[in-house]
Amino acid sequence: MLTKLKSLPNKTVSRTAAHKMMDILQKKYPDADCELKFKTPFQLLIATILSAQTTDVSVNKVTGTLFKEFPDAKALAAAKLERVKAIIKPTGYYNAKAANIQACAQQLVDQYDGGVPKTQEELTKLRGVGRKTANVVLGVIYGIPGWTVDTHVQRLSERLGFTKEKDPIKIEGSLEKLFPNQDWSKLSITLIFHGRRICFAKKPACHLCPIDKLCPSAYKIK
Repeated sequence: MLTKLKSLPNKTVSRTAAHKMMDILQKKYPDADCELKFKTPFQLLIATILSAQTTDVSVNKVTGTLFKEFPDAKALAAAKLERVKAIIKPTGYYNAKAANIQACAQQLVDQYDGGVPKTQEELTKLRGVGRKTANVVLGVIYGIPGWTVDTHVQRLSERLGFTKEKDPIKIEGSLEKLFPNQDWSKLSITLIFHGRRICFAKKPACHLCPIDKLCPSAYKIK
């Protein structure tokens, strides 16, 4: 029988425990990788912008059509906005997202000849791009490690006792200090995989979790 989920830990776990949990999770998900479908840096950037407030599955269902019609920044910048809205509507918030990705494409054409910049400073100046999106692109495309603090990483970082911070930027800083000199992009994706497959937001499957005995928030089996 499973008891209720413990309240979130009021203190962080030790560095040793945190590293042991991440080592176990990396062995659990050795093939953890970005689940957005793309062929170019531009397509990953646009897909990541679209992934806000929705799932990668939902994004992948629309980007096949979107990228077939508008495969690069030049094509998307010149697209009819209503057509873009119609394609991406299933991802939610489609009016704002359509405006963002088209404006982003226009910036790429005007400032980078259609290419995608390689620094967080440049990326976060693009329409619709925050630190999370920038770190996804930098890590996946350019091999520049960075923490992708999405809803899964934010939830698991607190639940596992890695940090008590609530703000994504502060969480990112805490995780950088906790796991120095490591592939933060790979660790991010590992946590995201775990959040999607076992450590769900409402009903985590703690009885299936390989780190349940180390996790300060786990269900306890009687």
